[in-house]
Amino acid sequence: MRAKLFVVLESVFLGLGLLVLTPSVNPLPVAKASTQPVHSNNSASAFPVLQSKEKGPQPLAVWECTTSWYGGDFDGQPTATGETYDMYADTAAHPTLPLGSIVRITNPRNHRSQIVRINDRGPYVAGRELDVSYAVAQKLGFDQRGTAKVRLELLEVPKRSVTERHY
Repeated sequence: MRAKLFVVLESVFLGLGLLVLTPSVNPLPVAKASTQPVHSNNSASAFPVLQSKEKGPQPLAVWECTTSWYGGDFDGQPTATGETYDMYADTAAHPTLPLGSIVRITNPRNHRSQIVRINDRGPYVAGRELDVSYAVAQKLGFDQRGTAKVRLELLEVPKRSVTERHY
């Protein structure tokens, strides 16, 4: 079990490392084409236009993790980004994802999902990989339990500016 977990985590971190090192940090997802071509009304066009069946942003990486939530004790305190923590905002804390990353969190027990922005570091409890705001925990339906196993999909990482480059 530990070996499998290690391989999964290693794969995720290697994938994230590749995302950081590639010149185009936010590649556009390639849409899957429909098998039914949609022809243009323009008779001069000899090529059919294909439609995408996919809806919404496609994940750059997907993994499962244990998440918890943080609320009142931290409400109004500064986050790692410098903004003020709002326990009713759609935000989360992750120890290593780039600040500003956009992730989709899905609770497999009830199939609820929420898209959030990583704006803080944490959690600082062993065995947990993500802390969400209280509002997100409510929307995902685990606010009463406190923790949940969730599916995490990395949808977008922020582009690095020229001044942020490390030589």
